[in-house]
Amino acid sequence: MKEQLALERLTGLIAFARAGSIGSYTAAARSLGISPSAVSKSVQRLEQRLGVSLFTRTTRSLTLTPEGRDLHGRALKLLQDAEEIEQIASAVRAGPSGMLRIAASLPIGLHLIAPSLPHFRALHPKVTIDLRLDDHVIDIVDHGIDIAIRIGDLADSRLLSRRLAPFRLCAFASPAYLAAKGTPAHPGDLEGHETVNLRYQSTGQLFRWPFRVGEREIEIVPSSAVIVDASEAVVATVVAGGGIGISAAFIAAPYVARGELVPVLADHAIERHNITALWPESRRMNPAVRAFLDHLQGVASRSAAQK
Repeated sequence: MKEQLALERLTGLIAFARAGSIGSYTAAARSLGISPSAVSKSVQRLEQRLGVSLFTRTTRSLTLTPEGRDLHGRALKLLQDAEEIEQIASAVRAGPSGMLRIAASLPIGLHLIAPSLPHFRALHPKVTIDLRLDDHVIDIVDHGIDIAIRIGDLADSRLLSRRLAPFRLCAFASPAYLAAKGTPAHPGDLEGHETVNLRYQSTGQLFRWPFRVGEREIEIVPSSAVIVDASEAVVATVVAGGGIGISAAFIAAPYVARGELVPVLADHAIERHNITALWPESRRMNPAVRAFLDHLQGVASRSAAQK
């Protein structure tokens, strides 16, 4: 009986920790692999045992109470310890297996990760993949993510990291546009052209176009008639003849291969070394994480070699 009560407390604390981090019973249930009603009931039983309200609930939100905030940090540490025990136990088993939760930005997920998943699954059929694509940065520890792939210079002392192969940033245009408007020979020539630019969803800032000019790297923000907030929309507009746009070469590569895009100002293209894989310390020994990191390194290296 005592063991059953202890298990119920542990279940309630884990459900509380995840729901408090994500702010939703439904999302917490999905990350824990149980039903939303199970999460709700576990939290309610925990509140009854503790004699305090942990959440303020409305039809649209779930917010920690002051008492809930005080307890959440400790409950979160318990959840992380439980997950680490599970990861260590998983490492003892032969070969990668289990659910692998991966978070990435949309362009990396669509063009690098998703096309490589069938090959990875063929090598490791006991691993199932939960790929989450979003350009907004999330706390991967709080959301139970095993591996995140991000672009940019990042620092998080709680996370392990591996820098992946570099990628190339280049300008592109459709053959029809260049036939009608001509091909610029220097970044300064872009003033006489139609351009398509990207606005970052996270900051609202316009993308600054980098170019190599001699020994210097310069940045310009063209006066664009079309501004979109997704890399794929930049490419789609440029393919349709909307002007010149900047893209990572791994995104543009299929369109170049089909003759729908042509590199522009290729001698001035820039190479970036800021795609990074991140994972929690608790996943260090997870065989599926280690296998996917090696797989991802190979995918990025092959993409860089095709530039």
